[in-house]
Amino acid sequence: MSMILSASVVRVRDGLPLSASTDYDQSTGMQECRKYFKMLSKKLSQLPDRCTLKTGQYNINFISSLGVSYMMLCTENYPSVLAFCFLDELQKEFITTYNMMKTNTAIRPYCFIEFDNFIQRTKQRYNNTRSLSTKMNLADMQTEIKLRPPYQISVSELGSANGFSHISVGEYKGTGKISAAPHQRLEPVTLPGIVSFVLSLLCGALNLIRGFHAIESLLQNDGEDFSYVIAFFLGTAACLYQCYLFVYYTGWRNAKSFLTFGLICLCNMYLYELRNLWQLFFHVTVGAFATLQIRLRQPQGKSPDYNV
Repeated sequence: MSMILSASVVRVRDGLPLSASTDYDQSTGMQECRKYFKMLSKKLSQLPDRCTLKTGQYNINFISSLGVSYMMLCTENYPSVLAFCFLDELQKEFITTYNMMKTNTAIRPYCFIEFDNFIQRTKQRYNNTRSLSTKMNLADMQTEIKLRPPYQISVSELGSANGFSHISVGEYKGTGKISAAPHQRLEPVTLPGIVSFVLSLLCGALNLIRGFHAIESLLQNDGEDFSYVIAFFLGTAACLYQCYLFVYYTGWRNAKSFLTFGLICLCNMYLYELRNLWQLFFHVTVGAFATLQIRLRQPQGKSPDYNV
């Protein structure tokens, strides 16, 4: 008999379970699938936004969006299109019911346990296909799955020593990207990091003030060079972007920080006539210090071990 057995709502960045339906099957296969659920929840930030894991008699499907993943366990013969329609329905209801800010700041497991009622009702509807509305249009989901099929995770990948770290962008034939990577948590902030962040903000503010002064001078004197204004504002943008890279994880983060530092150096070289050597030294040194702190603050290697 094809049916949905259980479902869970999990936060992507750390695998914190927000809500989950219960199942009463204590068979060996179900116990094994619970282990897969736990392993997958720890690796969501490294996986594409739509995946399927086939484990013999059962399938685990999930979708991720806005930092939240919706996971479900069903029998192997349950239709894929219905499985992802079920997950899509959970996603829409959760997004409209809860503020994403509360989701991101939740600190205890199953803090949205009242959502379990909706999961159970929806699971019952999808387990009784005859009671599903005949007007339900599955064509859109069928087309989407055909154009962007879910990434097929193998059990051997789950059992590898390095987890899913070897799954590359090219291996996923759907969106072509690992959507949850930006949600990777960084290591705790250190005192030098805070100092570099404040100094970068200061340099950005100084560049911004000088940029407005350059605009005033340009309006008063026709002979002024407008390129100085551009250089000041580019310097401001580079300093603020260094602050962003220090706080948030992005792809190619280290490369972006070096390119941003290069832009800071170029802007200060161009403004050589408007600044003395001490000012140039201060801006370039702060840029180099901020780049070093971005490089030192790496993503955390392990997610918290929640009892999923």
